[in-house]
Amino acid sequence: MRYAFSTQYVGKNYAGSQIQFENGKEREFPTIQGELEKAICTFIYGGKSRQYNRLIKTVFSGRTDRGVNSLGQVVHFDYDKDIVASDFIYHVNEILPDDISISDLRKVPDGFHAQKSAVRRRYRFEFINRRYKQAFDGDLMRVKFGVNTDRMNESLKYLLGEHDFSSFKSSGTLNPSKVCILYRAEVKKEGDKVILDIEGNRFLYNMVRTIVGTLLEIEGHNLEPEHMKSVLEAKDRRKAGQTVEPYGLTLMEVTY
Repeated sequence: MRYAFSTQYVGKNYAGSQIQFENGKEREFPTIQGELEKAICTFIYGGKSRQYNRLIKTVFSGRTDRGVNSLGQVVHFDYDKDIVASDFIYHVNEILPDDISISDLRKVPDGFHAQKSAVRRRYRFEFINRRYKQAFDGDLMRVKFGVNTDRMNESLKYLLGEHDFSSFKSSGTLNPSKVCILYRAEVKKEGDKVILDIEGNRFLYNMVRTIVGTLLEIEGHNLEPEHMKSVLEAKDRRKAGQTVEPYGLTLMEVTY
C-alpha cells in the first residue's frame, strides 16, 4: 500500500531534503529525508536497531537545497499494513526534531508518485528591504537599497509561460531538460518585507534564487525591466544575477 503525507521543516540545520551519498556510502550530514525515515521506522518497527533505519524509503515531490524551508512538501512511501493516520502523525511528530513536522497522512493509489504526479509547485522567497538591521530579522537576507515592486513585477512578466530557463540554472543541474512553465510570478511588499510568490510546473536547481538575484541586479543598477527578457533569451548563466542565499525560500504548495 502507498501512503502520502505533507511535511513542514526549517531547512537551515540540514544539508537539503535528500539523503546524500559519496562513493556509494551515505554521507553523515543531516537531511530531512534521513530524519523522516528514521522517525517512521522508529514508530513502525521500534527503531532500536539500525537494521530498521532504511526499511521505509521515502520519495519527495522535489529536492530542496540546504537552508530551504517547506510548508507543503509532499512525501510518499510504501508499507504493507494499514496505518491509523492519527497515531502515525502524533508519534512520528513526537520522534522528529523540533524543526520538522508532518501532517495529512492518507492512503493513495499505487500509481501515485510524489514527484512525477505533481503538476504545479509554488515557492515563496522573502527578504528584508531596509538599510539597518533589526533583532528579529532572523535569517532573512537584507537588501539595503530601495526596490520598486512595480518594476520588479514588470521584469517578472517576461518569465511567464513556457521557456528555456538555462540562464537561471545552476551548474549542478543534472536534469538535461531546461524548459519550464511559469504560471505566476508576483512581488509584493508588506512593511519592510518583500515577498515573491512564484508558481510553475517545475523548477531547475537554484532557479528561484537566481531569478531573485537577477531582480536585485536590475533594481540595484537601475536597469530597465526588459533586461530580464534579454537574460532569459541568452540561455547563458553568466548573463543572470547572483544566486542569493537560500534563507527565506520556502516550498509552499505542491498541486496534483
